[in-house]
Amino acid sequence: MSTEEFEKAAEDIKKLTERPTNEELLDLYALYKQAAVGDCNTERPGMLDLKGKAKWDKWNALKGMGKEEAQKKYVELANSLLAKYKS
Repeated sequence: MSTEEFEKAAEDIKKLTERPTNEELLDLYALYKQAAVGDCNTERPGMLDLKGKAKWDKWNALKGMGKEEAQKKYVELANSLLAKYKS
């Protein structure tokens, strides 16, 4: 898995013509953050920020996953969504 493949997948996913499910979007977000930043490094959003908490929880659940593994899983998910939603 190369950084170029990861970056290409991140660009290609923006070209989807149909919107993935919220769960698929959360998975993409979490894998992207884990691959780009590493372990979650922010405080959990407040009680009223439901979307922020969902994103934080999904990312934080990947704690300990290496960047290369996160890139690989991101590319796999992006490719499956690109096939499913035919960009």
